[in-house]
Amino acid sequence: MDLNELNQLDVNSFGEWPNPVKAVAILIACLALGGLAYYLDTQEQLVRLDQAQASERDLRTSFEAKQRKAANLDAYRQQLVEMQESFGAMLRQLPNKTEVASLLVDVSQTGLANGLEFQLFQPEDERTKDFYAELPIRIRVTGTYHDFGRFISGLAALPRIVTVHDAQITGDAAKPGAKPGAADSKLTLQATVKTYRYLDEDAAE
Repeated sequence: MDLNELNQLDVNSFGEWPNPVKAVAILIACLALGGLAYYLDTQEQLVRLDQAQASERDLRTSFEAKQRKAANLDAYRQQLVEMQESFGAMLRQLPNKTEVASLLVDVSQTGLANGLEFQLFQPEDERTKDFYAELPIRIRVTGTYHDFGRFISGLAALPRIVTVHDAQITGDAAKPGAKPGAADSKLTLQATVKTYRYLDEDAAE
């Protein structure tokens, strides 16, 4: 059968078409119906299937994470208790309002006890933070390098929290007969010492 015969085929007389042509026509019709069914129904179902599978993966991941947390719940509770105890211990190192004055005395006495001479001891305005307040103290002292080391160690050994900031060591005024830069050379230390106090709920508000 050539192209001219194909052009002469009548759709209304499909039953009289040659068998090979019928087979091809039926195949094309089946493919067209299958493509139409896929486009109208199956494609949407596949999209929903992909969405459901993605949701399943997310839910599975979330479930596994929650399961791990549930398995470690006792450990988390123990860790929380330890953190609360540690936080409470740190709060106990912050003086209340009435103890700040004695803490300032401790700072100055620590310097004097380690051979330092105070040229400046100037408490500045208190600065309020979230649940605590800090009191900066500008100091300028003279002494040897080892005196400064003992002074810093003494501050660290105080029962309350005291920190040292912006430390600068200058000068080299040696004692009579001492070589410049020797261990007993007189130096000047300028720094800001900060002490802290805990704010009660009323003060924090």
